[in-house]
Amino acid sequence: MAEADITLSGLTKQFGDMVAVDDLDLEIPKGGFFAMLGPSGCGKTTTLRMIGGFEEPTAGTVNLAGTDVTNVPAHKRDVNTVFQSYALFPHMTVAENVEFGLKRKKVPKAERKQRVAEALELVQLTELANRRPTQMSGGQQQRVALARALVNRPQALLLDEPLGALDLKLRKQLQLELSRIQADIGITFVHVTHDQEEAMTMADQIAVMNEGRIEQLGTASELYDTPKTAFVANFLGTSNLIDAKVLSRSGEMAEVEADGGARLRVPASVLPGSDTEVRIGVRPEKLDLEAIDDGSPSANGDNVILGHITDAAFVGVSTQYVVHTEGGDELQVFVQNSADHPPNLGPGRRVAATWDPTTTFAVNREESDGA
Repeated sequence: MAEADITLSGLTKQFGDMVAVDDLDLEIPKGGFFAMLGPSGCGKTTTLRMIGGFEEPTAGTVNLAGTDVTNVPAHKRDVNTVFQSYALFPHMTVAENVEFGLKRKKVPKAERKQRVAEALELVQLTELANRRPTQMSGGQQQRVALARALVNRPQALLLDEPLGALDLKLRKQLQLELSRIQADIGITFVHVTHDQEEAMTMADQIAVMNEGRIEQLGTASELYDTPKTAFVANFLGTSNLIDAKVLSRSGEMAEVEADGGARLRVPASVLPGSDTEVRIGVRPEKLDLEAIDDGSPSANGDNVILGHITDAAFVGVSTQYVVHTEGGDELQVFVQNSADHPPNLGPGRRVAATWDPTTTFAVNREESDGA
């Protein structure tokens, strides 16, 4: 595992009676792209502000590259922050904006010129060095703000929803550019966002936050394929969650019984603790549908739940179905439209929803009820 660049220990922040960040322990690896993801009010921005020195912790410590900086003011910490608002000086050129911090640090003129040129090249704005911010698009201004932060060569770069003010197309373009820049320079990026796709596109590791705590930490694929809580399962995409009782845990695959009586198999490794009452989950795109006219479905070896379609929506690349199961659950099913799977099933049709048991995950039922 990579050496920790930022270590948070017991970090807590209270605003009056409200606990924004609750006894947080976190190690952010050196040289990676790390994202803190969660809904508004989950504590992610407050955590970032404590790392940057803009908020003072109520308790706990912030450690940067082996040094305790908890009581070090923001301007003396070896980090820079890029905010959603660009905060550029309108009367200065792009180059002057980028150079501003170096001038305040009294960096020699020749070195300033070289570092500004390198920073502008990194964000692909060399040809716009003499423009003023008001003559630029929002995406270009955000890249100027990024260059201004990077020119200081900080230990870590903190990104507070930096793409939130941009339109969808530009946001996706800058997601790729940010990933490229981080890979090119190799410094630690810590990115705060509420946008699941943005975090999953860019970050090496993601901390999903809820009510001031980390619900789960992992890669995008780990969080999506094997969420540990109902909150994570529902925050990252859409999940089907079904109440079930564990019947056996022997071997690699456990057997559970859904409330409607369907016997289903689940990887034993994903079952939470020793509880017998759980909620199993499967992503909508992992499911397939088979029309049932007479007899039983033909899907051998798959998990199978019977029901009927209550809604079908054609969305181009796929058809999105809602299936009301015999156990009373509603399943979201996304079926890729192709020659093998034409969108020919409609409401009222009796179907079997089938899926590979290995793609099933499970969460604690009590946590699910509170999610």
